[in-house]
Amino acid sequence: MLIQEKKVVSLSYTLSVHSEAEPGEQLVEKTGKENLFTFLVGSGNVIDAFEQNLNGLKIGDSFDFTIKAEDGYGLHSEENIAVIPRQAFAPEGEPLDEEMVKVGNFLPMVDESGHQFQGLVVEINADHIVMDFNHPLAGKNLHFVGQVENVREASNDEISHGHVHGEGGVHH
Repeated sequence: MLIQEKKVVSLSYTLSVHSEAEPGEQLVEKTGKENLFTFLVGSGNVIDAFEQNLNGLKIGDSFDFTIKAEDGYGLHSEENIAVIPRQAFAPEGEPLDEEMVKVGNFLPMVDESGHQFQGLVVEINADHIVMDFNHPLAGKNLHFVGQVENVREASNDEISHGHVHGEGGVHH
């Protein structure tokens, strides 16, 4: 069975990244037979370029491809850097939670519309905190090497819900 839309695919792979700022490749993630990455093709839950590189492969096929940063998580954008008043993290008169709000930590945030996302603390000053809301892999080329472990038909429920059920997926 070939990988194509409305199929459930299970993969083992390693993901390494390369960026201009860092020499060589850095390992980001490794899956294996005990923790396969499983997804529903065409559901929009993975990067389009990732699916395109796997399209037409079958069980047992190996893959080795690179996705350019602009086709992955995008380029790093200064528009996604925000200067936020310190009071947003500690009401007036209250101390800043220095265990939580420290350079290098990701913090859960909510915008005015109620959307949840993560921001990286990059700088803390007396009056404000600088947060980077770019995806952690923005600006990095993604190198995937792996093997197709399983391909099966998606159930009608999986297709209508837009995600995999059961092993490797959602249990509900």
